[in-house]
Amino acid sequence: MRAAVHGLPTPHPLIDQLPAVYLEQDFLRRFLAALDEVLAPVLLTLDNVPAYLDHRTAPDDFLDWLASWVAVEPHEDSPTDHRRTAVRGAVARHARRGTLGGLAEAVRLETGTEPEIIESGGTAWSTSPNTPLPGSAVPWVTIRVRAAEGRPLDRVRLEELIDTEVPAHVGFSLELLPPDGDGDAGGRGDAGVGGAEG
Repeated sequence: MRAAVHGLPTPHPLIDQLPAVYLEQDFLRRFLAALDEVLAPVLLTLDNVPAYLDHRTAPDDFLDWLASWVAVEPHEDSPTDHRRTAVRGAVARHARRGTLGGLAEAVRLETGTEPEIIESGGTAWSTSPNTPLPGSAVPWVTIRVRAAEGRPLDRVRLEELIDTEVPAHVGFSLELLPPDGDGDAGGRGDAGVGGAEG
């Protein structure tokens, strides 16, 4: 929440806006100084609007509001640099949402590691009629994520993220792997159909 800063100097003192004849008036000088203290945060905020609208320089509390402008909802406990990165690439990621590349990028941004994604679909061409279709009839995605050293994975958080990234008719399962690759850290879990049923 933006608030007044005690003792903040104003960039545009009101007394300087008056004709010279009023500069000798002590009461007027003190009265306008009090107004300057109230208006200083407003004027400085307006002078710095470009910095507020830039993901690199926006204040932390303003960054969440900026994220809502580009339809990004990073978790409150995410580090500030992670939230700034999410805001920076939001528009480009929205264009890739629902694709294999978009899903991989979203998981990579959240975990810091490259996921392995296996799709049930496929494409093929044939000069012969009645050639069997590739892939499976049930749309499904399996995502395998290996934990980075010293950075544990949050299964619930990842499932929420994947659910928003895959198309509504595509189901998914998430496999969490330990850093050393000696097995499955989180087991296999079917997270159900991605998206809401309706």
